[in-house]
Amino acid sequence: MASTYKITIAGLERELPICPLNDKIDIAAFVMFSDVEITVASAEELLKKCPDFDVILTAESKGIPIGYEMSRQSGKPYVVARKSVKLYMTDPIAVTVKSITTAAEQTLYLSADKAEMLKGKKVLIVDDVISTGESLKALEQVVTEAGGNIAGEAAVLAEGDAADRTDIIFLEKLPLFFK
Repeated sequence: MASTYKITIAGLERELPICPLNDKIDIAAFVMFSDVEITVASAEELLKKCPDFDVILTAESKGIPIGYEMSRQSGKPYVVARKSVKLYMTDPIAVTVKSITTAAEQTLYLSADKAEMLKGKKVLIVDDVISTGESLKALEQVVTEAGGNIAGEAAVLAEGDAADRTDIIFLEKLPLFFK
């Protein structure tokens, strides 16, 4: 099997390394960190496909580049659900998630002041890759607990079965590699 997977995202070609997820499945690793060109182009293309929104919500950490860039291009704020409680956080909302790329369960936290930014607002949930949808469920719960309304859910890539979903917005499909 090839050690990389070639994909075109927002008109830009990339070779993603193939990495073992477990003894039955490999995944093509998409990491936006340090790839400003793909981040800027992906944000531009996603914004064209997204419904009207007031604020962007993403999860720490791989969703931050796309969330930030979509915020910069749209002029609308973004909020990051954190993976740990920080000293400055007051009365945080806490939601537990089990993601395909994370070995153990994680908890996402949103401080009261950030939750207030979502209250009564149309929230666009954004991530780099949607796979099992578990991270999305956690972010949906964060929006609900904060009193926001989900405007839409978007990602650069939809992996595996997520590519068949009609309730998410994405740019390209990313296959799973079965052994």
